[in-house]
Amino acid sequence: MKNWVEISGTRLAENFRATRTAAGSEVEILAVIKADGYGHDAMLCAPVLTKAGARWLGVTDVEEGAKVRAALGEGGTRIMVMSGLELADAPALISHGVTPVVWTAEHVSAMEKAARAAGQRVSVHVEVDTGMTRQGAAVGGALRSVLERLVESRWVSCEGLMTHLCCSEVAGAKTTAVSQKLFAEALAQIAAAGLKPDFVHIGNTSAVDEGSTMQWVRHQAKTAGARAMVRAGLSLYGYCLPIEGVADARLQPKVKPVLTWKACVLGVREVEAGTTVGYGATFVARRRMRVALLAAGYADGFRREASSGIGDGWVMIAGQRAPVVGRVSMNLTVVDVSDIDGVVEEAVLLGEGVSAEDHARWAKTIPYEILCGIRGARLLR
Repeated sequence: MKNWVEISGTRLAENFRATRTAAGSEVEILAVIKADGYGHDAMLCAPVLTKAGARWLGVTDVEEGAKVRAALGEGGTRIMVMSGLELADAPALISHGVTPVVWTAEHVSAMEKAARAAGQRVSVHVEVDTGMTRQGAAVGGALRSVLERLVESRWVSCEGLMTHLCCSEVAGAKTTAVSQKLFAEALAQIAAAGLKPDFVHIGNTSAVDEGSTMQWVRHQAKTAGARAMVRAGLSLYGYCLPIEGVADARLQPKVKPVLTWKACVLGVREVEAGTTVGYGATFVARRRMRVALLAAGYADGFRREASSGIGDGWVMIAGQRAPVVGRVSMNLTVVDVSDIDGVVEEAVLLGEGVSAEDHARWAKTIPYEILCGIRGARLLR
């Protein structure tokens, strides 16, 4: 392996427990492992999280759910398919024992038909759109049509009501207040329809970290005779988005990064002053230097924005920063090791001393995108 990712199962389990404590003992944690565990390998993470106490896992689609179900077996772990339900998915959802998120009457009808054919009752979670304008039924007529279809159904039951916040990392956000108002109306609609969900959920990692949203949803769940749930993802892998506004981070100080990304050093050479390095000859050595060639580049997820003069990125070698020299190439990167003594055999591209936040800052993006974009084999340590 020229570059690879090491996953700490110990830290993953500790982060799950820290998230559960911060959310509150009465809150059910849905551990989000969609997008292949945020780039950490869902097949490695799912058993670790289940052993740590996760009773629910969240995946992207039915294909990912089927793989996770196969990895876990037919035990008691629930798997929720969170994104982009297609009507043709219904039979596979049932056969693989995974729970869909629905938001149209057509979704319910498709699940009804598949459940009847399988001779098996199924549960769904209904998503309400309260400001994201992605998935979800609008409160009022659109939601009413979904609920009416559920009331009529002999095969499909409403296990949960959920929504997603667009600004959960912003303390006191007006958009969150609007979402809460609409979600409260949705809870009233579902009660008026005679349906009683077991779970209500509105938050993610940032909601747990910020705190006030979790307090609100715990109260709403208790009033509705349901249990509060939170769909936590990023915190499991050791990160939280910075909270904007006046609020203390309840979770961020308690989680640690799970992933360490390493690359082989393919060679080390001395270069003289005036030597150019990389595409475009954008770097010119001002002095005699010692540089190392790493077996990773932007095709592996090491972003081109880490190039010198753009993001001025670095890697860690022997516990010291080794700055990127010139442009990051497709599968190769050059770094300055002039001040690092001894033989250098491997570099830490992301890990102790160089975080996903650092990479996100160079690339002007968010840690989610960095973590999901890393290629290479995953090893559970």
